[in-house]
Amino acid sequence: MSRCPLRSTSSCVSGCLRSVLGLSGRIKMSDPCSFASSSTCLTKHLNLLLHVDFNRHVIRGKVQLTVEALEDRFSVLTLDTRDLSITSVSVNQQPTRFTLGSKHSFKGTPLDITLPFDLSRGQQVIVEVAYETSQSASALQWLTPEQTAGKKQAYLFSQCQAHHCRSMVPCQDTPSIKHTYYAQVSVPKDLVAVMSAVRDGQEVDPQDSSRIIYRFRQPVAMPSYLIAIVVGALESREIGPRSRVWSEKEFVDKAAIEFSETETMLKIAEDLAGPYVWGQYDILVLPPSFPYGGMENPCLTFATPTLLAGDKSLSGVIAHEISHSWTGNLVTNRTWEHFWLNEGHTVYLERMIGRCMEGEQFRQFKATGGWKDLQDSVNTFGADNPLTNLVPSLQDVDPDDAFSSVPYEKGFALLYHLEELLGGPEVFMGFVKSYIQRFAYSSVTTDDWKNYLFTYFKDKVDILNKVDWNAWMFTPGMPPVKPQYDTTLADACIALSQRWIKAKDQDLNGFGESDVKMLSSHQLIEFLSLLLQEEPLPLTHVKKMQEVYNLNASTNSEIRFRWLRLCVRCKWEEAVPLALKMATEQGRMKFTRPLFREVFTFEKYREEAVRVFVAHRAAMHPVTSGLVGKDLKVDASGTARL
Repeated sequence: MSRCPLRSTSSCVSGCLRSVLGLSGRIKMSDPCSFASSSTCLTKHLNLLLHVDFNRHVIRGKVQLTVEALEDRFSVLTLDTRDLSITSVSVNQQPTRFTLGSKHSFKGTPLDITLPFDLSRGQQVIVEVAYETSQSASALQWLTPEQTAGKKQAYLFSQCQAHHCRSMVPCQDTPSIKHTYYAQVSVPKDLVAVMSAVRDGQEVDPQDSSRIIYRFRQPVAMPSYLIAIVVGALESREIGPRSRVWSEKEFVDKAAIEFSETETMLKIAEDLAGPYVWGQYDILVLPPSFPYGGMENPCLTFATPTLLAGDKSLSGVIAHEISHSWTGNLVTNRTWEHFWLNEGHTVYLERMIGRCMEGEQFRQFKATGGWKDLQDSVNTFGADNPLTNLVPSLQDVDPDDAFSSVPYEKGFALLYHLEELLGGPEVFMGFVKSYIQRFAYSSVTTDDWKNYLFTYFKDKVDILNKVDWNAWMFTPGMPPVKPQYDTTLADACIALSQRWIKAKDQDLNGFGESDVKMLSSHQLIEFLSLLLQEEPLPLTHVKKMQEVYNLNASTNSEIRFRWLRLCVRCKWEEAVPLALKMATEQGRMKFTRPLFREVFTFEKYREEAVRVFVAHRAAMHPVTSGLVGKDLKVDASGTARL
């Protein structure tokens, strides 16, 4: 990417290593995406008092941070902020001096607070900051009633991962620091607030009887990126002994059916990884502009409405978010350079849940699809791009720009490779469970993980020493080893895709509806993925495919997404408006970015892609609009740099 200073040469790989490793060979501890210093002090607890203002699209708030000094003569606390208006700061109720530093392009602005007295190592103080968010806070999306399913009430949701919490709360915004939190949130009385915490009651706002204060407590220490808030016309349904599903009433019953297997998955995950420590496990279905498939906010997983396909084929997203309760939320990457520790292990655990529910062949099938997703990301970034390293350097790199399937699927591929080397799934899952127990409630680096791997498998160090760790961790492109996945469930997809690839026009009448009748949704997705990896089919072929399979009628978002990409790539002009419609009627980046890129690549419709994006940009999530704008070379004013 343009911000990355590293070049794709052999000397650069060693340079990349040096930039990520200290002289001792251990990963550097400082977080390149934060101004806060976790070596001098730690936030132990946050107390949030928030007033949600839908008229002005801001949150007015006070945050009380319980801060512990890690060194003697500690006197200056630095917090991360981004576009916040700071009203006042006090320390143990004494007003104190503060300064805001210069603004950085993606890190925001450091808030330096001079304590009125020095602290000794181990001493704690309570620092209170009164502030207001910006109308353009990157963590928040304010929806008009027209952008919701109900069309009557406004809606607010947050998305703090990776480094956006600082635009909602002044804090030490780094995953290396974990804290508990308590919150009181004042909202209009016809709306409901929920957070990534246990609900702790509600009352009429004593300052304004037209508002309600909702209270929340999170007794398990967690990083700032997992603080989350939603305010809207929400309803809920019970879906298990410790789970409810929340959404607008238009989605809530459908969502309750879709996520009815949640408790089954939770129990399987507990058998695999240990006790679930977060108490409640609720799911909240967001409006369509939510940029991700899911977000693992503790006690309240966020989910995209694109999962409501009606055929349970997309339940893997919930298995993934459930798995994060252990890998990510309980054991957390210390910086975003080690994001693969969160996501690689979560994909591994997600697929072990799938194995328990559907069998080993299903796990192998999903792994095969994941390898294709990895190849797609490597192709998009470029095989020499350092952001395709499993452990990239993020010095001067916006973590949002680095987001891809690489940490997920390259991470999984490494863990699966180790599983094969060390004795199979039961043996390796034993290590994963032990790793979770060893590092629970803490943040770790790749070095911590690797050292524990060598300790756990101390009788197999000779095997581990043969792994090319440098190629896996610090070399761009595809992994050095391609696992040999079982292709039983993929064989039918491979055979059908090859028939289409090899077919001449005179062979097209040999295709019929029966070709796909016995394929599951998962297999149909794989069939389309295989075609997307090949040269574009002739236009006659995709038109015939629509005639016999009627893929335009599919309501499964994963199928529809791949089908429309295939049609546009094959230059079927009738598919362009359908692709742009899907790209804008929902905002999941997994779908929206590739669909826009596909139309943008179709030369005849390049300007149309830009026009549609500019017309819809205001309704998009800020992260989505920023990244699509970069993809389409459109600047903030809407000017295309074609």
